[in-house]
Amino acid sequence: MIEKHILIEDIDPLLLYGVNNANMQMLKALYPKLRIVARGNVIHVMGDELEMCAFEEIVQKLQKHISKYNSLTEEELLHIARGERSEREGVEGVIVYSVTGRPICARTTNQQALVKAYQENDLVFAVGPAGSGKTYTSIALAVRALKNKEIRRIVLSRPAVEAGEKLGFLPGDMKEKIDPYLQPLYDALEDMIPTQRLREMMEQNIIQIAPIAFMRGRTLSDAVVILDEAQNTTSAQLKMFLTRMGMNTKMIVTGDTTQIDLPHSVRSGLIEALGLLKDIKGIGFIELTKKDIVRHKLVTRIVEAYESQKNIQQEQDESLNKN
Repeated sequence: MIEKHILIEDIDPLLLYGVNNANMQMLKALYPKLRIVARGNVIHVMGDELEMCAFEEIVQKLQKHISKYNSLTEEELLHIARGERSEREGVEGVIVYSVTGRPICARTTNQQALVKAYQENDLVFAVGPAGSGKTYTSIALAVRALKNKEIRRIVLSRPAVEAGEKLGFLPGDMKEKIDPYLQPLYDALEDMIPTQRLREMMEQNIIQIAPIAFMRGRTLSDAVVILDEAQNTTSAQLKMFLTRMGMNTKMIVTGDTTQIDLPHSVRSGLIEALGLLKDIKGIGFIELTKKDIVRHKLVTRIVEAYESQKNIQQEQDESLNKN
């Protein structure tokens, strides 16, 4: 009789153990020759050596399943224990799975084009209106790359520019001051990575979220780097950000050129970059439209109304200039 300790890594152990330890009870029933005790992130196993090897192999497969799908049902546990294929493996177009096990896919033609551009280029610009999925899809691609161990970290950034209103000095330490600007990035991550695991990744700097001002002087290697709300960067800021790219790194720059919150005298770095870099090989450009909006149906109508007003204003300005 031998004893072994199996360490549960990269997942939340509670997902493996199941509600009220239901999954562990099932494993104990499948391996009656073993004495199995789960505490924290360690499973203590004692018993027959051959059965222990089989048990350890199953636990490794279960961990891979949970890492990919963020969930484990009793039916899926039985499928894996029997060596059968999971029913979810046949689903096509899935980037990652949410914390509830929901498949996250590119839902529109332009979102699919963004996925393809990411695969074919090291730098991608994704420009489109609010709700078109540019940021969410980009973060899903980064999370997938991290789970597949293609990279060692994710770096998410955005300029700390207020949208129209002046908030003044915010209370708290540096993290508390910048968190309000970065909340949309947190929201997407929390939808794709279990809370406890996300907290651990951020503490270990596997996932880093910071304002663009913190990028100066860094070389970002073995990473997926995403710059959100790039329309609010200046020319100098965006140039500085783009030149942070290191080896085995992919960058995605997202923005909406209709929502620039910079002072009128300051030109958007994103608009300048779209013109300067359009002919450079290895850079992908994806333009999403109101047809890609996947939020509430009213969002599409709101975007259309503002576009219509903008067109009317442009026509009036052109008419005044002619006169």
